[in-house]
Amino acid sequence: MQLPRLCTDPAAILAVMINEVVPERPEDDFYGSAPEPMYLTTALPLFRRAGLPVSSIRDVTDTGIYITNAVKIPKKQTTVPQEMIEESLPVLERELVLFPNLRAVMLMGDIAKKAFNMITRRKTGKNAIPSGSTYKLRSTPFHAMGLRIFPSYIMTGRNILIEKSKTAMASEDIRAMLEFIRS
Repeated sequence: MQLPRLCTDPAAILAVMINEVVPERPEDDFYGSAPEPMYLTTALPLFRRAGLPVSSIRDVTDTGIYITNAVKIPKKQTTVPQEMIEESLPVLERELVLFPNLRAVMLMGDIAKKAFNMITRRKTGKNAIPSGSTYKLRSTPFHAMGLRIFPSYIMTGRNILIEKSKTAMASEDIRAMLEFIRS
């Protein structure tokens, strides 16, 4: 399992953004050691477009945002089997409780939404986010376990750079999340 190497005060984190799956190479993750981690090459422009002037993962965490992946094992095919999500779920759940001042969770993609729903369903008996298309759900304020939940689009991969409408919507969602945690 790939876990981020994070050196920050857990009490300073106000929002967690959950991406779908770790990259094949750990050095390409958000906190990776590559000179330009692949995941950051698509994530940082989304933050900048949302109005947050960031140039590193440290800039993101200093804003009070922690980014993680729902599935901690690289996928070997285009889809993510249910078993992979279930295997990583205990780690994701432990990550979320690390942050005593957590106010919001942003779900970046369907796998993140599915994983978070599995956690909330086990704890509360119901899903945090109902089934449906992200574009229909993203403007609705959802709440679960005392947190504001923001459904959005995946923030990594080459497709996000091609799909301009999803880039715009993900940036809008990040802006809304930033406004929420700053209020």
